[in-house]
Amino acid sequence: MKLRVGPIIASVAVSATLLFGGWFAYKQWAVESPFENKLNQYEGVKSVQTDITQKQALVKLNLEPGTDFGSLVKQIQNDGRKWIGNRELKLEVQDNASQELNDLWEEALFPIAQAMENKEYTGITDTLDKLREKDSNLSAKAEMDDRNVYITLSDGQASKFIILPRVPQNMGVWPNA
Repeated sequence: MKLRVGPIIASVAVSATLLFGGWFAYKQWAVESPFENKLNQYEGVKSVQTDITQKQALVKLNLEPGTDFGSLVKQIQNDGRKWIGNRELKLEVQDNASQELNDLWEEALFPIAQAMENKEYTGITDTLDKLREKDSNLSAKAEMDDRNVYITLSDGQASKFIILPRVPQNMGVWPNA
């Protein structure tokens, strides 16, 4: 029996197209689009872009100044489970901060990093209180969950949203044995 190459290649191509096209359509219309639509309804969200893979759900947010970032993250975690399941949720927030907020953050960065390293999280709120004393227009808030610390700095015109992981990341530097 002689196998014909043309029909075999055509059937493999059609099968692959249906399989991967079906997966793409399911991912786009049944998972990502409804999830993005839900996120766009949240208060303070300007725009959302998602990328959901088998292991993680990446959510890129553009937020309005003064958004309650900690509450928004809790909403995304709670409501998003319907679409992302047990995938790891990773958030990226577009930085629309003013130069003044960036300068204040640079000033607070070392004491906050020290508080994170020593797991003395009250040091974060103490540092934010000192920043508020320095600048009466500044609103500074820190919230925490089991994985991250969420810091919001706002001056009424612009906001800076920071996500700090509670578990330190390896920097690739290994001590000598």
